[in-house]
Amino acid sequence: MDLQRIEFTRADGIARITIANEAANNALDQRFCREFALVALAAAADKDAKAVLVEGRGKAFCVGGDLKDFLSNREHMYAHVLDMASHFHTAVTQLRNGPAPLIIAVNGMAAGGGFSLVLNADMAIAKRSARLVAAYTRTGLSPDGGGTWFLPRLVGLQKAFDIFATNPTLTADEALQLGMLSRVVDDDVFDAEVEKLVQQIVASPPGALSALKKLLRASASSSLEQQLVAEGESIAQCASRPSTIAMLDAFMAERSGKRPSTDRKA
Repeated sequence: MDLQRIEFTRADGIARITIANEAANNALDQRFCREFALVALAAAADKDAKAVLVEGRGKAFCVGGDLKDFLSNREHMYAHVLDMASHFHTAVTQLRNGPAPLIIAVNGMAAGGGFSLVLNADMAIAKRSARLVAAYTRTGLSPDGGGTWFLPRLVGLQKAFDIFATNPTLTADEALQLGMLSRVVDDDVFDAEVEKLVQQIVASPPGALSALKKLLRASASSSLEQQLVAEGESIAQCASRPSTIAMLDAFMAERSGKRPSTDRKA
């Protein structure tokens, strides 16, 4: 995989996707979108990945679409932007539907496509100095990257319209209060806290967080009755795993002060 805009590694249960176009503040051009689709597909298909981490290299997380790239293709703008959006959306869908929890580390400005990408996270952790702005309508564009699907579900329809229409630059703390981020930490401990969070996710009991992710994602379009059925099937599947049974035995033994039995009958 010949990558120029992205760094992609897989090790120790973590699929790391680093937006690495630092000279352009990690702006999204056509090449990035095509590379992003490839690595997202690979991350989602990686059976050994217990977490997917998306981060930005340099001072910005991602400032959104590369407008220079747009304008250099003005003669076929429609086809160019549609191609970019199609690949970007493939990546968004794969990261959303993949079994591993998606953690997004917001190290700086997240605008445009970067803004929408943050909203797709299972957990988004940000530096206190980070800023988020939709920015699309400021230049006559409409949102992409799932922004118009994610944001209303996080903040409500009217607030989502306000944010997209008026483009306020939100501080990390403001975004946290709105439910767009899960954690905000001081800049000087950001890298350590990101790594701590990723390691905590990776160390979770096998299958538990992928089941949680699947249930929470499904809840957006399920009725209560459908969700209860899904929850019942999920907890039964989790409970019947040998690894879960072993943990339950160990938990009960610890409470009773006894060692768990290793002589189990089928």
